[in-house]
Amino acid sequence: MSKRHNRNFFFLADLNEIRGDVNRAATESERERAFRFSQILPSKSEPVSDTLLESLAIAMTAGEKKDSKVPAGYTYLGQFIDHDLTLDKTDVTLGTVVDVAQLRQGRSPALDLDCMYGLGPIAEPIFYQSDGIKLKLGKTKESPGNNISALPLDDFDLPRRGNATADPEESRTALIPDIRNDENLIVGQTHLAFIRFHNAVCDRLAGSAVPSALLFEKAREQVVKHYQWLIRHDFLPRIVDPTILDDVFNNGRRVFEIGGLGTPTMPIEFSVAAYRLGHAMIRDKYDWNAIFGQNGVFGDIGILLNMFRFSGTSGNLSPGTDVNKPLDGTFERLPTNWVADWTRLYDFATDGTPELSPETTLNFAKAIETSLTNPLAELPIGSFAKRGNTIVRPIEMNLAFRNLVRGKMVGLASGQEMSNHIAELVSGSQPPLTAEQILGNNLENLNSSERTKLSENTPLWFYVLREAELNQGKLGQVGGRIVAETFHRSIESSDISILRDPTFKPTFGPDDKTFRMSDLLKVAFKAAAGELRPLSPGAPRPTA
Repeated sequence: MSKRHNRNFFFLADLNEIRGDVNRAATESERERAFRFSQILPSKSEPVSDTLLESLAIAMTAGEKKDSKVPAGYTYLGQFIDHDLTLDKTDVTLGTVVDVAQLRQGRSPALDLDCMYGLGPIAEPIFYQSDGIKLKLGKTKESPGNNISALPLDDFDLPRRGNATADPEESRTALIPDIRNDENLIVGQTHLAFIRFHNAVCDRLAGSAVPSALLFEKAREQVVKHYQWLIRHDFLPRIVDPTILDDVFNNGRRVFEIGGLGTPTMPIEFSVAAYRLGHAMIRDKYDWNAIFGQNGVFGDIGILLNMFRFSGTSGNLSPGTDVNKPLDGTFERLPTNWVADWTRLYDFATDGTPELSPETTLNFAKAIETSLTNPLAELPIGSFAKRGNTIVRPIEMNLAFRNLVRGKMVGLASGQEMSNHIAELVSGSQPPLTAEQILGNNLENLNSSERTKLSENTPLWFYVLREAELNQGKLGQVGGRIVAETFHRSIESSDISILRDPTFKPTFGPDDKTFRMSDLLKVAFKAAAGELRPLSPGAPRPTA
C-alpha cells in the first residue's frame, strides 16, 4: 500500500475482496494487513469512460471560484480530521514491530487522534518527550523578513527527523505518526496546533494535582473529547446541511452501519467521494502572515504552491527551489518567516476576541461547488507519489481527475444510485438531481454525448459537489447523509467518545457549551505573548 492517502487498493470488509487496479478475492495475509473499508452500495451501472472523466476534470479546474463564508482554516482542519479517520495500518508500523491486535485497536477508523498519538508513548516513544507525557515539537530556522523571523523559534515547527536518519531525503520528514500531516504547510501547522493543545492540557492537569502516572491518559481523554465536540458543533455545521446533521446525531444512522454492532469500518463512499468536498474549498493563494501576505514584507506570495513547498512531504522547506526535488535547498526545518498567522485563518473577532481581528482581510475557504482552484490541475508529485524519477501523464497531476478515477477504481455507485438508495431508507427524501441541475453552466467543453452520459450516470464525488452547490454551499441529501453518518459512527466507535458520555461538557472554551477551533488555538498558543500572529510588527515577541 502507498504511504500516502491516495491509495490504489482497498479491502472491502463486507465483501472480503480487494478493489483497485485489479479486483480479486483477498488472501488471508491481505485480510490481516489491509485497512478495513466497507461499501454502502455497490454500483450496478456501467463505469464512466476515462475520456469523459478527463474532460470533466479539465472543466472542473479551468475557471474562477467564489469565496464561501467559512474561514479558510477549516479546509485544513478537515484534512487533518480526514487523516485521523483513514490512516492505513502500514503507515503506523513503519520501522516498528507491533502486534496486529494492538495495531487494529490503535488505528481504527475512529475520531481518536491516532494520527497524532500513534500507539501511545509506551509503544511509540519516538513521538514523545522524555517524560512520556508530552509530544515532541520542533524549532524553526531563522530567515529574512523582520526582527522576529530572524530568530529560530522553539515549538513553532513540527519535530523533524534531521540527522537521525541516514537517508538525506528523509531528513526533512516530520517526526509524527502520519507524515501526510506535513504534505502542505497549513495542515502541518494545524497538526502543530493540536500537539501544542495536548501539551497545554497536560500542563493544566498537572497544575490541578493529577498524578503523573495518570497524566497522559487523562490529558488524551480531555483532548479527544474536546476535539470531537469541536467537530460536531463547530466544523460539521459549516459544511453539512444542519437538518441532516441534527437528524443523524439526534435520531441515529439510517444508511451506514445501522445499530453499530461489530468492528467499525470506513465506507469508501465517504473516503473516496463525499469527504473529498474539502478539495473544492482550497484557495489558490493565502494572505498568510506579516511577511508573506497583503502588505507583507516580501509581498503577496502565499500561493498554493508555496503551501506545498514549505512542507517535508510534498516539498523541501526551501525557497527558490524545484518543489518536486526533495534534496533541493539547504533548509531542513520550516523557515520562521512561514509560521502561521492564525488570526488570518480563523474568525477570532466573531468568537468573542475582537482584539485578535486580522490586520488584513480574513482568508475564506472557497465555496463547496463543482470547481477546484486552478493550481490543483497540477499537483506537486510529492503530494501523491515518490519523487525523483517518477513520471506521470500531465492529466494524472490533476486532483479532480485523480479523484474521479479513484471513484471508478473502487466501483462507487453513481450519484443517482446513491440518491435512490438513501430515499428508500430516509423518509421525506427528494428525487435525484435532474439533468439540468447536474450539468449546470460550467461544462461547455463537454460534447453532447458526454453531457448526456454525465447527467445519467454521475460520478458520486461530482454529484456530491453539485448537490452542495445547489444547497447554499452545504452538503445535501446524499453527501450530507454520508458524511454525517460516518462521523457519527466514528465518534460512537472511538474508545473515548462524547456520544457514550452524555455528561461531558467542554472546559477549555468560554462556557460549558462552546468549544471551537479558535478556542483550541487560544489554549495552544499564548495570545498575550503574540503567538497567534508571531510575525506581526505590533505583536509581543514569542519566546525564542
